[in-house]
Amino acid sequence: MKKINILAIALGVFLASCGKAPKNTEEKEMNHYEMHEAGMDHDDHDHDAMEEMAEEAEPLTIPEGAKVFFANLEDGQTVSSPVKVVFGIEGMEVEPAGALNQGKGHHHIIINGGPLDRGIVVPADSVNIHFGKGQTETELDLPAGNHMLTMQFADGYHQSYGLQMSATIKITVE
Repeated sequence: MKKINILAIALGVFLASCGKAPKNTEEKEMNHYEMHEAGMDHDDHDHDAMEEMAEEAEPLTIPEGAKVFFANLEDGQTVSSPVKVVFGIEGMEVEPAGALNQGKGHHHIIINGGPLDRGIVVPADSVNIHFGKGQTETELDLPAGNHMLTMQFADGYHQSYGLQMSATIKITVE
């Protein structure tokens, strides 16, 4: 993403939090990667507090046959940046992070990394992109080259549902 867009979005978020939205700025919801690049927090909740709550929570069950998948990308596909990613899911529902609800959770993308073990809290960093507002698609600005993308579904406290609720593909960005 161009630096000017990140600065405009950051300014918009700042002004919106003050109760004033800027005029003539493109409205776009930023994902964690974009917020991290702009030096902003990724969610409306405290990730450290979520991690502490996760330590005390009982793991939720995964319905039989539930799965996630890349709805618009295939393993080995060649794409251009920005890469549109549409999150597919069957057998569970997407909801924003913040509460533990049976059969529900939200998506994460792990760039150039594999799935996380069940119960592990998905880190909040530039490699693990959180979609804690319940987003079902995004665009990733990736440099040219080969990349591995892992979609990891997690509960409301960012605890991974493990291998069953993950999907990994390799793509080439031209």
